[in-house]
Amino acid sequence: MKQYFKTASILAIICAVAALILASLNSVTAPVIVAYDKQQTINALNEVAHGYTLGDKVTTDSEVSPYYIPLIDEDGTVKGNILELKSNGYGGEIKLVASFDEAGLVLEAKVVSNSETPGLGKKSENSWYMTKFIGKDPIPTSKNQLSAEDNAAVSGASITFGAIAKALSEGGEYAKTLEAK
Repeated sequence: MKQYFKTASILAIICAVAALILASLNSVTAPVIVAYDKQQTINALNEVAHGYTLGDKVTTDSEVSPYYIPLIDEDGTVKGNILELKSNGYGGEIKLVASFDEAGLVLEAKVVSNSETPGLGKKSENSWYMTKFIGKDPIPTSKNQLSAEDNAAVSGASITFGAIAKALSEGGEYAKTLEAK
């Protein structure tokens, strides 16, 4: 019986030390991770600006996007908006930013973060992936709406494609309502 108590005590001490080390490591890395995620979003916003100047961020209570950023041309005219969109893919949440014109057409889009399968859903991070949605009316929400070549390019990642397509489609509809405000 003493041997069990001794073994349990040693294991408890090892677990406590490991927990303390992990908590310390987390306190050091957590702010770095937050800063990295923020910088990734800023970079993505600049990438999808489509050559326009970014206006001031406007917070919303919309379920589609927590905010929008107006796209302003050199004359000071609003030409569209950038939205942050979220959807659920195969590996969990997919966060993307996309710019839309006044008619709700996608100008540019970029995946900011995801946990999709490497080689399949991770393809959505490549620049060529979003070309399937840019300027399309309606936005293809099914792989059947794509050309044979585009369909083959996204094959094996139907859930990821559907999640991104749904987010962009809802974003396009929401972007149309922003021009009325």
